[in-house]
Amino acid sequence: MGRLRNLISIQDLTREDIDLILDTSAKMESVAVKRSKELEGKIMATLFFEPSTRTRLSFESAMIRLGGSILGFADVATSSAGGKGETLADTIRTVERYADVIVIRHNLDGSARLAAEFSRIPVINAGSGSEEHPTQALLDLYSIRKLKGKIDGISISLCGDLKYGRTVHSLGMALSYYGVTVKLAAPPGLRMKPAIIDEMKKAGLRVTEVDTLEEAVKDVDVVYMTRIQKERFPDVRDYDAVQGKFRLRLQDVGMMRQDAVILHPLPRVDEIEPEVDKTPQAKYFDQVYNGVITRMALLRLILG
Repeated sequence: MGRLRNLISIQDLTREDIDLILDTSAKMESVAVKRSKELEGKIMATLFFEPSTRTRLSFESAMIRLGGSILGFADVATSSAGGKGETLADTIRTVERYADVIVIRHNLDGSARLAAEFSRIPVINAGSGSEEHPTQALLDLYSIRKLKGKIDGISISLCGDLKYGRTVHSLGMALSYYGVTVKLAAPPGLRMKPAIIDEMKKAGLRVTEVDTLEEAVKDVDVVYMTRIQKERFPDVRDYDAVQGKFRLRLQDVGMMRQDAVILHPLPRVDEIEPEVDKTPQAKYFDQVYNGVITRMALLRLILG
């Protein structure tokens, strides 16, 4: 595929690109333990206009393990954009003078695409409004392949906030490159965007929508849970109406296949009972580490 330039949307990639990223991720497993100087002298700027724990720290861990350096901010209030009203375009045109790659998370739709238009260095989307989170989709695919041995042929349920959840938007589109069966389970008003469903069906995926978590967990290889995203709701009363509606309980896990796995992009609120953590199906904390591995692969392909 040549050198990867920007990563703004999962749709910027081909199936071959994704497979290369996943194959490179597998190679990073040993590099992550031994550390490397492969990106020594390279600088990654992390511009997080929205709160983040896993995405920001895993990118930073990935860069450090490859021998590179990091700079940036994790609180918009400490930046000129937050404190002085600087435009995103000007922030990008400034930061590109300091670094070799920019990783950006922003609360506005279209922000990562705008950043890439103004930047002369590569830009990676670490979450753009309620649109997409492509690196999360890549680590999800890597987690599935690592746990199940394959992606083609699996069945997966995407559960929870499918309307505002940018992780499931990217994952849904990423699954379109593979031959999988998908169940979509969401409370009323939080169903998957029709455009993404159309995209999946057009790609030949068998997609069904179900109304309950009980239906979602049966007869699938992967249950992918998401939280109801309070911060995305225009009216908090709409959030209150659906809060706690889709909660994975121990009894639900009992209806799953024994070899099925539960994934979650995290953070969770109350959508997975803590008791579920002790079950063999719960793999979401292993999934966290895969974020470091996958982001190491991305940085190597972009900067190496």
